Amino acid sequence: MASTARFDVVAIGNAIVDVLARADDALIEAEGLTKGSMRLIDADEATRLYAAMGPAIEVSGGSAANTLAGMAALGERCAFIGQVADDQLGHVFTHDLRALGVAYETPALKEGAPTARCLILVTPDGQRTMNTFLGASHLLEQAMIDEAWIADSEILYLEGYLWDPELSRAAMRRAIDVSRAAGRKVAFTLSDAFIIDRHGADFRTLIAEGLFDILFANEVEICALAETEDFEAAVAKVAPQVPLLVVTRGADGAIALQGGERTEVGAEPIETVVDTTGAGDLFAAGFLSGLAEGRPIRDCLTMGAVCAREIIAQVGPRAQVDLKAKVAERLA
Repeated sequence: MASTARFDVVAIGNAIVDVLARADDALIEAEGLTKGSMRLIDADEATRLYAAMGPAIEVSGGSAANTLAGMAALGERCAFIGQVADDQLGHVFTHDLRALGVAYETPALKEGAPTARCLILVTPDGQRTMNTFLGASHLLEQAMIDEAWIADSEILYLEGYLWDPELSRAAMRRAIDVSRAAGRKVAFTLSDAFIIDRHGADFRTLIAEGLFDILFANEVEICALAETEDFEAAVAKVAPQVPLLVVTRGADGAIALQGGERTEVGAEPIETVVDTTGAGDLFAAGFLSGLAEGRPIRDCLTMGAVCAREIIAQVGPRAQVDLKAKVAERLA
């Protein structure tokens, strides 16, 4: 789309540094974890689990921030709003995001909670089990919301994970009001079924009120939102309530429903799944980039599938390949 807005997308989300380590299924079982899930932990549990993990790598993460990193790699104009602390991990996060070309100016907290971190156990099948200490990220206040950025962005992209803390929930509600008052679009990603378990009533109300223009979900999340185990029934229930519904289906590809029209693409072929961390985030990056470029919905889905394929073929949620080249090659 031809746009005079300063940004294609401004996102609000958790500012997190991911700590990734290989783990066998025995460790997952010993820790009483559900493989492939995400849970919230406190500072003490973060310290204990970190000690139980094997050698780890640290990389800036956070769902919405990962999406913007992918979009920036594809050449889009992006800005991020999220809270870090003035500590080592906060400096790592800030440097990494800015180095990718994403605008980021949220002031760091000088005291209080440390920067958030997500301890990620990656099993041999590529599944990631996430244990998140929210730290400073859940202290994002309404005062930290850059309303000028939001009003000057084509799309406001909100991360469902950040709906959990009361402070940041209020900040996101304000951001929605600012975006809609400026005539912009609001996109929301459901993030995880456990978030829907806690805040599903909120989400259903926001959807019913027409506050979301674009809704991202995976199979499990859309079923949880619709309160049914039948995927097609869930889609049929939710799709009429949002202008654009996008649902990823893992190895079965992805679908988008807009104006009663359904578009489907298959998953991109891959030899080995290394780590599924960030798959949904990078799918959203490809899809939103396609929208920013005014492409047909099928191309947007394909771009999302290409980005998701590239991210699950490596360790970590930030692309180590030239995403723009990969997408151009696929769409040629």
